[in-house]
Amino acid sequence: MTLAYRPTGAFAESLDPRAKLGFQAAFAVAAFAHTTPRGLAVLTVVAALALAAARTSPTWVVSEFRLALPFLVGSPLLAGFALGPPWFVPGDAVAPLLASYRVLLVLAVGAAYVRTTPARDSRAAVQHLVPGRPGQFLGMGIAFVFRFLPVLQADLRSIRSAMAARLGDERPLRERMQLVATAGLARAFERADRFALALRARCFAWNPTLPPLSVGVRDVPVLAGTAALVAWSLA
Repeated sequence: MTLAYRPTGAFAESLDPRAKLGFQAAFAVAAFAHTTPRGLAVLTVVAALALAAARTSPTWVVSEFRLALPFLVGSPLLAGFALGPPWFVPGDAVAPLLASYRVLLVLAVGAAYVRTTPARDSRAAVQHLVPGRPGQFLGMGIAFVFRFLPVLQADLRSIRSAMAARLGDERPLRERMQLVATAGLARAFERADRFALALRARCFAWNPTLPPLSVGVRDVPVLAGTAALVAWSLA
């Protein structure tokens, strides 16, 4: 599976996208305001509730962001590394470790939003929140990213599968990375050209008819959680 909208009947799918965007922003602010183990423990519970509402597995989130894991894991290891005995200082690695875990929690909540929100709804939410041409430009960009990113991910997986079928996984790591990057960039540029042609063929409009948005009773818990996170961040 890719990081894209997948209708599963989850509770989060029926929520207003503006409420979900506000919750994401409040969660990110709270994550950067409370960096202690106790604060991150509270945020872990909140992130778990968000994933449950989106019917998204934490294991899937870790797998989807596996390319970022070396940076998240490597940062604490590098911070704790010493050039002499004892070679590794655990105390120096604590702060980077908490920061990496904080980033992973923010990514998890973001993944829950993407899995439960169609690209058109995200564009409508942004254009409702940001008026005028800037909102149209931002909404258009978000919609394009949400539609284009899963395609690029699928292309990279197909490239890696083709390499493995030809015993390319036995090549040195540097050579494999070069081949995947080169083929991936070539496929991305090809996709971009076809995408631009498709937009022109369909008479792309800056201000299309967007789906109606309305805040309902189901959004009340999300709005209350957003307010609580903001108040907690300011406390």
